[in-house]
Amino acid sequence: MDWCNRGGETLPADGDFFRGPVRALTEAACDPVQSPAGALEQTLDFEHLEPELVFFVQLITHVGQAARQVLQRRGDGGQGGGVEAHGESPSKQQGDAGTVRMPVRCRTLGVGHTTLRPGRQPSTCPVVNTTENVVLNRLDLTGQGTDVAHLLPRPTLDGDDPVAVVAEIIERVRAGGDAVLRELTERFDGVALDDLRVPDAELDAAVEAIPDDLRAAIEASIAAVDTFHQHQRRTEEVIESPGMRIRAYQRPVDRAGLYVPGGRAEYPSTVIMTAVPARVAGVESIALCVPPDRTTGAVATSVLAAARLSGVDEVYAVGGAQAIAAMAYGTESIAPVDVIAGPGNVFVALAKQQVAGDVGVAAAFAGPSEVVVVADDTAVPAFAAIDVMVQAEHGPDGLAWLVTWDEAVADAVCAAGEELLASAPRADDIRATLSAGGYVALVDGPEAALAVCDAIAPEHLEFQCADAEALAERVRNAGAIFCGNTAPASVGDYLAGPSHVLPTYGSARFASALTVGDFVKDHHIVTITDEGMARMGPHVIALADAEGLDAHATSIRLRLDAATAPDAAANDGVG
Repeated sequence: MDWCNRGGETLPADGDFFRGPVRALTEAACDPVQSPAGALEQTLDFEHLEPELVFFVQLITHVGQAARQVLQRRGDGGQGGGVEAHGESPSKQQGDAGTVRMPVRCRTLGVGHTTLRPGRQPSTCPVVNTTENVVLNRLDLTGQGTDVAHLLPRPTLDGDDPVAVVAEIIERVRAGGDAVLRELTERFDGVALDDLRVPDAELDAAVEAIPDDLRAAIEASIAAVDTFHQHQRRTEEVIESPGMRIRAYQRPVDRAGLYVPGGRAEYPSTVIMTAVPARVAGVESIALCVPPDRTTGAVATSVLAAARLSGVDEVYAVGGAQAIAAMAYGTESIAPVDVIAGPGNVFVALAKQQVAGDVGVAAAFAGPSEVVVVADDTAVPAFAAIDVMVQAEHGPDGLAWLVTWDEAVADAVCAAGEELLASAPRADDIRATLSAGGYVALVDGPEAALAVCDAIAPEHLEFQCADAEALAERVRNAGAIFCGNTAPASVGDYLAGPSHVLPTYGSARFASALTVGDFVKDHHIVTITDEGMARMGPHVIALADAEGLDAHATSIRLRLDAATAPDAAANDGVG
């Protein structure tokens, strides 16, 4: 097996090489306690190794670091052999320590500030930074043109474990109802509940308890989201043609179920972004599920206040895949819903996929957060850096990209990011997310940048570059697009108006943000006169005969014959 190539000369893997120091390195690098840097210091002296061996050792070290991060996130009590099935990490959420990291497929990927070119063997082996100071992986796509989709690392849903875990949870909830919900809430959240439903009095009290500035912000957000979504309501339309009239109108679903993430963070904004479109649609009954706080055992006050002010009817202290199952199929306490909306971690998103068909699932795959920032030398490095960090702040499994055709911009943004991270309260979470899903892509120019954006189909897309709006108009795949240095995705998360529940995992190729349309059904009423039957009937007969559906054709012939019979006028009620 040839594992490294330098100038056409290959170094074959030697069985003896894998014994001794490299075996020790591999074991130490994968130690969940030991740091990769410490493993290197204790096993090998880099100065005495050939470059090929250095590259291989660094590769093992990087794998070990990734394994260590996964182990640190797996907890002890999760479903399915230590995998926590409940930790929240959605489009607007923070993950908790049990969340399993989604695997990422990557052709060739630089680690830290090291740059590798996809599809090419480096002329010299890269130097891997084994400290935790550098978090963005650099990917050199220059010279690759616009056909880059196959070169980009993307999250996948590979593996049967999460799917099987979710399926088991759903079946248990369907069979066991409230008792299973209580059991899983205590297991995953450490909270024992007598009543799953939060009393209405607590919602009222929450509105009075929140600070005045927060209440003003919640009300401003509700007003903005309401104003935007009012324009999505469709009034009845009448479409007429000779002898036929069609009335087209919408009817809301009877009951909607909303999911709002929890865990180590609280998201009143997600309550607003899901409840207000449902209310504008005319949904009469809205239920909301949210995990209780692990420390207090209660639902966050800000979430309860937002629920009351947004018009939510029922709030239940239930999270994870079990909440999706409860809303889809119902329990003793939770009546089933017609549509489920809201973001969630991979387990929540998979649960929605598995119940789809038995219940409507609004919008697209709303999973862990994603952002792509396209920047040139007109961008403010600190602005671009913080906007990459913003989505990574939500927790593990997310993707954060900087795309630029100027290497000096990439360096400046990375440097600004390091400065910002030094004082970030969630620095550890951001570093962990960016180390696994943060990338700097160097491209040839704006055309290549657009190709990268469309291939990723990101949840959030920002253009901090010249001609931002002109470039934005050419984007085919994105959940929400923001133009200019003063239009960050953060405004869209809270106050712009469109819902921040957006498609992730590439589903922006075929789906959009949550809208009023996700909570309504299109109805139509068709009325046809004898004139219309005479005009359209022969065509219907011809098509029905071609399909071999004789009864369809006969239903038309009978009416045509009746219309031309001598007493047709009497039968028609005329004369």
